Amino acid sequence: MSENKTEVLVGALVLAVALGFAAYAGKTTGIATAGGEYRLNASFRSADGVNVGTDVRLAGVKVGRVIGLRLDPETYRAKAIFTVSDDIEVPDDSAVAISSEGLLGGNYVEIMPGGSPFYFEPGDEIEFTQGSVSLVSLLMKFVSGNEDGAAQ
Repeated sequence: MSENKTEVLVGALVLAVALGFAAYAGKTTGIATAGGEYRLNASFRSADGVNVGTDVRLAGVKVGRVIGLRLDPETYRAKAIFTVSDDIEVPDDSAVAISSEGLLGGNYVEIMPGGSPFYFEPGDEIEFTQGSVSLVSLLMKFVSGNEDGAAQ
């Protein structure tokens, strides 16, 4: 009888760990959205290094995450959908940029707030954007000594 109780306890523990992992994976990838967030959109020329789950930061503090990324077939731009905490009001003249954590770090979406007294509503699109900068192209420009990055 004690062997049966042990099997039930181990099975319950495995099930609890699996449910915890599924909840964590859903929250991290944006499948399960937590309460207290609203969505904003932005369009980037290049979204290298940004994936679903990438942090959205304001003044270096995480305020949301990217929940969707797709190519707009009409404009050939990367369309990002991201969340921002409900307690953060983003002025409607704000800009969004894809920034790097450092030379070896990953990228994140940075909100650079404007000074407008009006704020974005859920679902609005931020017009002022700056895509990611390719480190390889910057190094090529530096090494070649010209602005277009082509070898001389």
